[in-house]
Amino acid sequence: MIKLQVIGNLGKDCVTNTVNGKNVINFNVAHTEKFKDSQGNQKDKTIWVECAYWTDRTGIAPYLKKGTQVYAEGTPEVRTYPKNDGTTGVSLTLRVLNVQLLGGRTGGDYSGVAPTEGQQHQASAPANVVPSANDITEPVDDLPF
Repeated sequence: MIKLQVIGNLGKDCVTNTVNGKNVINFNVAHTEKFKDSQGNQKDKTIWVECAYWTDRTGIAPYLKKGTQVYAEGTPEVRTYPKNDGTTGVSLTLRVLNVQLLGGRTGGDYSGVAPTEGQQHQASAPANVVPSANDITEPVDDLPF
């Protein structure tokens, strides 16, 4: 098995479709690397990966918006297609097995990170809140081991 892992930003909002009774979430991820050419000039190289996530759990779809940073992993496929000028084009596609949101958009209405597929929604207290001595209900002298 060949496994491909991609971290990048979504190029546009995802599209959810039903094909032969199965749900698929389609989205594309762009990964840009910076490098210097032989003359020392800074250059960017962007690789686009078309992603298809076949799943019954489509709850993540509303969070897959343009600009959102994601981690996706799965099995890669290379597809060829005829271009308008008669040449053959090539695209890299990914059959997604796992997707995780890594960050939000700058600006816009997306301000948090949704749970990854399989995690439960649950409220949690802020991490920097320390309970006071009055909040502790366990005896202090009991050791947990």
